[in-house]
Amino acid sequence: MLPRAKKRFGQHFLTDAHYVSRIVAAIAPRPDDAMVEIGAGTGILTAPLADALAHLHAIEIDRGLAQGLRERFPAARVTVHEADALRFDFAQLPARLRVVGNLPYNVSTPILFHVASHAGRIADCTFMLQREVVERMVAAPASPAYGRLSVMLQYRFEMALALRVPPGAFTPQPKVDSAVVRMRPLGDARLRARDEPLFERIVMAAFTQRRKTLRNAARTWVDEDAFARAGIDPGRRGETLSVAEFVALADAASAIAR
Repeated sequence: MLPRAKKRFGQHFLTDAHYVSRIVAAIAPRPDDAMVEIGAGTGILTAPLADALAHLHAIEIDRGLAQGLRERFPAARVTVHEADALRFDFAQLPARLRVVGNLPYNVSTPILFHVASHAGRIADCTFMLQREVVERMVAAPASPAYGRLSVMLQYRFEMALALRVPPGAFTPQPKVDSAVVRMRPLGDARLRARDEPLFERIVMAAFTQRRKTLRNAARTWVDEDAFARAGIDPGRRGETLSVAEFVALADAASAIAR
């Protein structure tokens, strides 16, 4: 019998064995992988993952569910961390970490940014999220779904939509479709802004009011000289800039500020 879903935790329990198999296949766990599962819940993904791995770390915020996981899985195979994934220090786990999970939809974006801050320690991520969020994550410039989330994640990760999951695969059924996304860090050779906090502020400003031109939206951070140095028309809107163009604009603004 499934536990009662708690709205405050955004709980929707995956129950469809067919989609469990497809998600595990997308993850492709190997015995020697260092892996952590976010939102282990009832253990429906935990069980096949633990069977495939020498050891699995599982994060669960719900006290009752965390206790159930401890009772079900031996500590030698699964370490259960009763914690909020938003505050969990992934640096305490082995590097080249594989991060997986069915993320609670009400806090999925903050969790993604928290995980992204540890990108240097991560081998890859496989997450199930609201399909709309996944479409934003993988969106291309000048598309309706492209926004701050797209830029900030694509700055650090290569991403692809792996599969779609219908509401009927969950209990209770969510009101939206879900999707699984694969994320791989771009590595040390990736494009980096000279001043990452400035880069983040410019990206946020560009998408806070999407219909404004960059000249107006980012005026606090970028002047006309910076636009000229970056070779970017200030009459463009932020949604038309690629990640590389945002980096170029931030670097130009940073150089002039010095």
